[in-house]
Amino acid sequence: MTKRALPAYVYVRKGGLLYFERRGQKSQRIKSAPGTPAFALEYAKLLNGVITSEPTGRTFRALVKSYRASDRFRKLATRTRADYDKVLEWVVEKLGHLPADKMQRKDVIRARDANADTIRFANYIVQVIRILMEHAIDKGWREMNPAKGVSLLKSGRDAREAWPDELVQAYRAEASGRALLVFELCLGTGQRIGDVLAMRWDEIENGGIMVKQNKTGQRLWVPFTPELRAVLEQTPRVGMTICAWGKHGRPTSYRGAADMVMKVRKKIGAEGYDLHGLRYTTASELAALGCSDELIQAVTGHKSLAMVAKYAARERQKRRASEAQKLRE
Repeated sequence: MTKRALPAYVYVRKGGLLYFERRGQKSQRIKSAPGTPAFALEYAKLLNGVITSEPTGRTFRALVKSYRASDRFRKLATRTRADYDKVLEWVVEKLGHLPADKMQRKDVIRARDANADTIRFANYIVQVIRILMEHAIDKGWREMNPAKGVSLLKSGRDAREAWPDELVQAYRAEASGRALLVFELCLGTGQRIGDVLAMRWDEIENGGIMVKQNKTGQRLWVPFTPELRAVLEQTPRVGMTICAWGKHGRPTSYRGAADMVMKVRKKIGAEGYDLHGLRYTTASELAALGCSDELIQAVTGHKSLAMVAKYAARERQKRRASEAQKLRE
């Protein structure tokens, strides 16, 4: 059917569906066939500003509520759930009243770009909406995921680097107490700082420690390095957690750990290398020793071998380049 055969404000859209579209009025689908009495009645109501939208209940607010009640969400690690919740609150606030089954790829991109001043959060919006759309597909609300394939924003910052050996040695020479303990725990176990600060004395067994990663929920046993073992032998047990401090054994906070480590980093000129970079350093050291991705993963507990390969790539490139150049001698 052509537009000429239709009355004013009525248009044919994708799939041959008819919509009433007039400036200042919400677009409405017309269900009746043109030329029928039902169509005339429906058109008259729309023309007079009577909204006949169909309440489907498939809003983002309803979708978020359903997702939070799902096994998919409940099985997430505590830290991941907390990160997702920040975005889910944003979705409810900004998109809650909108129909989740009508979202298009352009809408996801618009939401990402509107938050481009905080790149990490903007990228999280894309990732969480992608998950929400998968949940909507599972519920039968839609057939495709508009967030799938939407690219993430680049931060423009240099990629995180592993600590050079000279800075590792400089840190050890300069640091003492908890600043050295936190450093050796991060480097010796290859774990994230949050998991390091949660490590307890009663989790130590057979020359290593049992770790439950907060982000992945994975449990693994990591043996101590000689350097870490030496520091632990000199560390007083003042609380349940290894990094506890004070006569009451208070756990060390992330901010407290970051600040004490930063003081040493400034003294040795290592401001460009952070606590998470020590996780890279562990993988790099193991790669330099010829460890496979599987062996590195056994220590760091990375969920995917692809991430292990990324961490170890720089050191492996150096090793291969050295081998190649030796052939030229």
